[in-house]
Amino acid sequence: MFQQNNVSHIDGSPVDGKDNPAPAGAEHFYAGALGRIGRFMRVLIPLLVSAGWWKFGLQAAIGFVCGCAIAYINFCWLERVIAALVDRAIGAGGAGSGQGIVFRFLLRYVLMAIAAYAILTFAPASLKGLLAGLFLPVAAIVCEALYEVYAALVHGL
Repeated sequence: MFQQNNVSHIDGSPVDGKDNPAPAGAEHFYAGALGRIGRFMRVLIPLLVSAGWWKFGLQAAIGFVCGCAIAYINFCWLERVIAALVDRAIGAGGAGSGQGIVFRFLLRYVLMAIAAYAILTFAPASLKGLLAGLFLPVAAIVCEALYEVYAALVHGL
């Protein structure tokens, strides 16, 4: 019946509007999500610690700070390990050995276990605060999701 037009843009995307990739602005916006999640965590820590101190007391706030610190450090280390794995997978230089990447990945859990054991040994009353602090990345991801919805609605990304 109708012959389909195979005209395309310079980048190879079709002109007809179907299956077009996201615009460059949206791609740049969503590529920054990981950095924004880290910033959300840094902003949420003092807010949530002060609220927890006010509501549950000093012991719980200390546990919460420790849980937040463990969660934030874990997030940063996981980001580095994933970047090293990706560099190694695509063959980029300087990624390190496979054994080193695995060692750093496992070291995260060993250090978190040692820190949790120390906190529970010296301040067992802060267990609930510690466990709540470990959920800091979840709160930051929720903030990022809400921000992305806002940006999509307001700016059309």
